[in-house]
Amino acid sequence: MDWLTTVDHKKIAILYLLAGGLFFGIGGIEAVLIRLQLIKPMNDFVSAQTFNELITMHGTTMIFLGVMPVIFALMNAVIPLQIGARDVAFPFLNSLGFWTFLFGGLLLNLSWIMGGAPDAGWTSYTPLSTTTYSTTHGVDFYTVGLQIAGLGTLIGGINFLATIITMRAPGMSFMRMPMFTWTSFITSAMILFAFPAVTVGLVLLSFDRILGANFFEVANGGNPVLWQHIFWIFGHPEVYILILPAFGVISEVIPTFSRKRLFGYSSMVFATILIAFLGFMVWAHHMFTTGLGPVANALFSIATMLIAVPTGIKIFNWLFTMWGGQIRFTSPNLFAIGFIPTFVMGGVTGVMLASAPADFQFHDTYFVVAHFHYVIMGALVSGLLAGLHYWWPKMFGRMLNETLGKISFWFFIIGFHLTFFVQHFLGLMGMQRRVFTYLPNQGFDTLNMVSTIGAILMGIGILFFLINAIATAFKPKGVAADPWEDGRTLEWAIPSPPPEYNFKQTPLVRGIDALWKEKMAGNKGMTPAEPLGPIHMPSPTILPFVMSVGIFIAGLGFMFSKEDFSNSFMSLIFNNWIVVIIGLLITFGSMLLRSLYDDHGWHIEVEELEEEGVKA
Repeated sequence: MDWLTTVDHKKIAILYLLAGGLFFGIGGIEAVLIRLQLIKPMNDFVSAQTFNELITMHGTTMIFLGVMPVIFALMNAVIPLQIGARDVAFPFLNSLGFWTFLFGGLLLNLSWIMGGAPDAGWTSYTPLSTTTYSTTHGVDFYTVGLQIAGLGTLIGGINFLATIITMRAPGMSFMRMPMFTWTSFITSAMILFAFPAVTVGLVLLSFDRILGANFFEVANGGNPVLWQHIFWIFGHPEVYILILPAFGVISEVIPTFSRKRLFGYSSMVFATILIAFLGFMVWAHHMFTTGLGPVANALFSIATMLIAVPTGIKIFNWLFTMWGGQIRFTSPNLFAIGFIPTFVMGGVTGVMLASAPADFQFHDTYFVVAHFHYVIMGALVSGLLAGLHYWWPKMFGRMLNETLGKISFWFFIIGFHLTFFVQHFLGLMGMQRRVFTYLPNQGFDTLNMVSTIGAILMGIGILFFLINAIATAFKPKGVAADPWEDGRTLEWAIPSPPPEYNFKQTPLVRGIDALWKEKMAGNKGMTPAEPLGPIHMPSPTILPFVMSVGIFIAGLGFMFSKEDFSNSFMSLIFNNWIVVIIGLLITFGSMLLRSLYDDHGWHIEVEELEEEGVKA
């Protein structure tokens, strides 16, 4: 019950991590099944239909439900601590964001057991995703599930924007914020602008499919290219929404383990802002083959290549941070250093794809698959694993085993490059993506086998991380506030794991790398900015959970509202919108309760704080 009702950002971080781990595992199993099907020519391990479902669900699960919650887990666990806050701005919304995300993800994955998963590719291009070509409810699960999960992400983004703008400790100006907080702040702003676009697209597609509208149906005057525009206006910023927090993690880990401040802090900040700004101007580079014409192609080519400039600034800043530093090769730092060359390789192929004539050749081949996975799998997942190894002691009060961490790193990084490096060449030889099998003797056989072996090695690396996490959970808590001994930011100034209220007294920030500055001045910890006083805490509540259940029920009802049931009772409740109404009543009833019942929270009194101080 404690976990169902919690509004504490540290517990919500753990919930996000568990949910992300679950979906990441599902997506990983789907990936291994895809690679096993492609291990040899003319394989019949899975059918063509199942293969289409697997590639659709693998992409959708990994992007929306696998890495996104792990990013939110790190943001929840770290940001309030880094800015010296006691909680996020809206604890209730934080909880609501998690539960809507979770129920959206569960709804999408229910498709496997309720009549077939979506099968139109993770981008769900029309007309493939219209009822003409996708006759099961699979794509309905996709449209409704992602709308609900996306609502959770949008709520989370708004909450972090408000938190970072309004709740920074005294003295923490924007140009003194840690880099992870900066990248999360910009990511949240991008979520605010990008997610409404995909929500509109999903609403239109579900109207087409369920209510018989004609937004994308060519025969009735609709336009399938409209879907591509709507999807990619969201889809390209989404890539940066995913990668920017990883940039932030790398910018925290490398300075800590190089014992140096981040090189070129202000240029890093402005490069991040520029990447976000340009990220919204490049979406049509996914559409060079749709015939937009030379002017549009040229403009989007140039805009895409421009993004390489701020990204290059970041790469050199990380390298210069390590230059002359006292580098320690801990497991978080190995993942962070492995991130850099992997991301550079992904970026180089990105610039290649930005050239419209070249893209005409690369489009829909394995070259694109390799590029995308270098950026999202190789770089992003390395960044997230660096962050998890780095902040694990802060989140759980236990250190992950270094040896297991390093084994995990080597399996992951070698497996990754084995899997995806060869796919560049497969693509250049002409192997198309989204094909479930291929003829022998085209030069694809060996490279596909190598790729599959790499995928298995990568899976073993992730398994080692899981073993590490589970084994560590049985160890007693008891790590120092700053277990890496070179922590630079505020989260390392308080106990691990942090108490419920985070900071007994709000700290006074006197410069960038606030804790390091105090250490260099010879102080034991942070100087408080206020006297010890009672701390206000929000009350736990079950309402976010109940609201999300209501949305889940309404979504399910909407999807099956036009279904022909053999059972008359099912026909009655679904075809007459009764299920939808019940779901919406639960949601709006919870909202009404939340509005009418005035909950003032509770206080931790000074006496309790002083007692804890004596114990500590």
